[in-house]
Amino acid sequence: MKNASKYQRQYFMPPEPCFDWVKKEYIEKPPIWCSVDLRDGNQALIIPMSLEEKLEFFQVLVDVGFKEIEVGFPAASETEYEFLRALIERNLIPDDVTIQVLTQAREHIIRKTFAALDGCKKAVVHVYNSTSKAQREQVFRKSKEEILKIATDGAKLLKELADETEGNFLFEYSPESFTGTEPEYALEVCNAVIDIWQPTPDWKVIMNLPVTVEHSLPHVYASQIEYMSKNMHNRENVILSLHPHNDRGCGVADTELALLAGADRVEGTLFGNGERTGNVDIVTLALNMFVHGIDPKLNFENIMQIRESYERLTRMKVDDRAPYAGKLVFAAFSGSHQDAIAKGMNWIEERDPDHWTVPYLPIDPHDVGREYEGDVIRINSQSGKGGVAYILEHNFGYRIPKGMREDVGYTVKGISDEKHKELLPDEILNIFTKKYVNIENQIKLIEVHFKQTGGGIETEVTLGREGVMKIYHGKGNGRLDAISNALKKHGILQYKILDYKEHSLSIGSNSKACAYVQLRLPNGTIVWGSGIHDDIIDASARALFSAVNRALNMQK
Repeated sequence: MKNASKYQRQYFMPPEPCFDWVKKEYIEKPPIWCSVDLRDGNQALIIPMSLEEKLEFFQVLVDVGFKEIEVGFPAASETEYEFLRALIERNLIPDDVTIQVLTQAREHIIRKTFAALDGCKKAVVHVYNSTSKAQREQVFRKSKEEILKIATDGAKLLKELADETEGNFLFEYSPESFTGTEPEYALEVCNAVIDIWQPTPDWKVIMNLPVTVEHSLPHVYASQIEYMSKNMHNRENVILSLHPHNDRGCGVADTELALLAGADRVEGTLFGNGERTGNVDIVTLALNMFVHGIDPKLNFENIMQIRESYERLTRMKVDDRAPYAGKLVFAAFSGSHQDAIAKGMNWIEERDPDHWTVPYLPIDPHDVGREYEGDVIRINSQSGKGGVAYILEHNFGYRIPKGMREDVGYTVKGISDEKHKELLPDEILNIFTKKYVNIENQIKLIEVHFKQTGGGIETEVTLGREGVMKIYHGKGNGRLDAISNALKKHGILQYKILDYKEHSLSIGSNSKACAYVQLRLPNGTIVWGSGIHDDIIDASARALFSAVNRALNMQK
């Protein structure tokens, strides 16, 4: 591409090696979660949420399990102010939930923020100012000392107003554009703020280090976080927080590595909504921990209901391939994938039901409220025999014999290819029954009688063929063999029975018998048929007649 030389790296590595985080394998415990859907998320919407929509979304976040929720920038607009007042005056904030409000480090905005919090039992007041090299030089045109003074003046005013205002207030500071700030300078600013606030074990403060704009690979952010964590004043009384954005598409990776590097808290949004390419996706972060066996302390067991609320209230859409919540993320269209999933699910059911190790599925869809039917095995022209057999078994009770699956699979795939569409389970059932079950378009079984003799079984079969009923006789070592010999004796069709299977089939409240018969014709062609009836003998006979009729149809 042209113009690559105009771009330069806008991040700064720490002045000392900070790679201890590399030694850790996985995140051992969940962070403190803070949702910023109602602030970052809302301000990024084309049409911001109304007051009532915000109130409903707030309840969604409470139900998910967030204990800290940033509700807005009350000094920025009347809408933001009214939402905060509605939460307080309608007593909608649970006792175990702390709301968070945002303010710039400017005196009149800080004062208005505290006025808006009147009557609030508990809140985090989040103050920020930008510290990056680019912002200092281009936007504010101030020295490092002047930017530092903005931060410390804001910190002092927070402390002063908190003492004057009734309520329990916690403090948070963000050096905005942290990732574009020299780490030594960011540390100087944060330590100056900490020294003013003087946190204690009973009153900790939050130092939030945002990826306001992603400039680097995730390992750089992790090294920056480790440097800050190791060198922060009063670290034991500081909650080190992250607020990653997603400009390079690395928001989740930034956060996971930064948690390994010592961070305690994460600010993000459901499904990653936020400015530009979005904030970090908390659904993905939390469920990534879940699949490592860590309880994230957030409840996404009804992920599709949460997704529905999110899409309705924000008018945003969760992508079909978004991790865990996307419409198609559990869907397997590939035949080889379907086969592996079906076998894996059978394996854990039989051998290790307490552990999930199914190929191609990192998480059990049931754990997030997804269904195997319609969510996992999906059938189109790319699908295979295993997927079709899985749908027929798990949705409708047909245990298709292994040798029959390829034949059924190609039949279903062919119709999907012809129609250029995915086939739903009911459509697959319709194809199977129409093509294989109780087929009687060439010859029709009217009735059959058996008699036990010393030489085996004798049968009398009444058939309808081309509108004419005829009686045929045959002998065999079993009932199905006797019927088969009657057909072959009278020249209806020559073949050899290669396979026969049967099982009970429950459809609704009626328990029926299902049988499958495999024939080989003299030219080597393999033909399958299936039969269903209340009686297993009749089901077997109908399976044989289905196969014979299908063979006659091929010859015709």
